[in-house]
Amino acid sequence: MPIIDVKVMEGVLTAEQKQAIARGVTDVFADVVGSRARPVTWVVIQDVASGQWTMGGDPVTTEGVNQLLRAEPSSV
Repeated sequence: MPIIDVKVMEGVLTAEQKQAIARGVTDVFADVVGSRARPVTWVVIQDVASGQWTMGGDPVTTEGVNQLLRAEPSSV
């Protein structure tokens, strides 16, 4: 059985968004591998504490991710 691990920054996604991601990832996996994989596909969504990830050596925070998601695409 596949286990698909998704890590996200804490405080960014709602429970509903996480559920939608889990459904979508499961759909894609089952579409590629076959529908028999659907009932045995596990998706684990882990919240990573703010500041525990870094990009270019700088900490990434929940606030920073939320700002990025609110920014206009041309300004990112």
